[in-house]
Amino acid sequence: MTKPAALGQFSAAFRNDFSELLRWRRDVRSFRNDPVDEAALSRCLDTFTLAPSVGLSQPSRIVKVVSPQARQATLENFQRANEKALAGYEGETAQAYANLKLAGLKEAPVQLAVFCDEATEQGKGLGVQTMPEMLHYSVVSAIMQFWLMLRAEGIGLGWVSILDPKALCASLNTPQNWSLVGYLCIGYPEEITREPELERAGWEHRNAHPEIIEC
Repeated sequence: MTKPAALGQFSAAFRNDFSELLRWRRDVRSFRNDPVDEAALSRCLDTFTLAPSVGLSQPSRIVKVVSPQARQATLENFQRANEKALAGYEGETAQAYANLKLAGLKEAPVQLAVFCDEATEQGKGLGVQTMPEMLHYSVVSAIMQFWLMLRAEGIGLGWVSILDPKALCASLNTPQNWSLVGYLCIGYPEEITREPELERAGWEHRNAHPEIIEC
C-alpha cells in the first residue's frame, strides 16, 4: 500500500507528472471547433485566485470576449499589427514570418483579455511603490498558473501578443487604469505535441539550460 504524502509534501510520482506537464504545455494556434467544457474552464479560472501577487493585490481583471463585434475588432487589430511586424523583416526571415500561423483568433471558442488594474487599492501598495511593474508580473504569474491548469484539463491556450494594446482597450471599452497583459485564445488543440510550434517551423530553438551568472 502506498504511504500517503505528508501534509504539504508531494510524491515522486506527482513531481514527475508535474515535470511532464511543463514539457507538454504549448502555445496553441490551431483549435478544434468543439465548445470548451464550462466546468473545466471554471476550475481553471479559479487558479487566478491562487496565484502569487505583490502585496496580495490580485490585480488581474478578466474580460470574456464573446460578441462578434468585439472579436472582429480584435482580429482586425491583430491583422494590422501583424502586417506592421512583417514589414520589419527582410528576405528569408520575412518569408518565414509570413508562413507562420501566429494566432487562433478565427477558431478559438473562448477568448479572454486579461488586464492589470494599475489603480487597485487591494494590497495597500505593498511592494508596488518601489517596483510598480510587480503588478504586471503578478498578472503574468496568474496567467501561467491558469495555462498549466488548462493543459492538465486537456485544453490549449494561445497567448496573442501581436496586438495594439491601446486600440484593444478602446474596442473593449475597459477602464482607463487597466492595461492589457495578455489576450488568450482557448480551446481544444487540433494536435498535441511537446515540441514548440516555432521550433518545428525552424523559427527558433529552445535553450536546454538557463544562462546563470554568479556575482
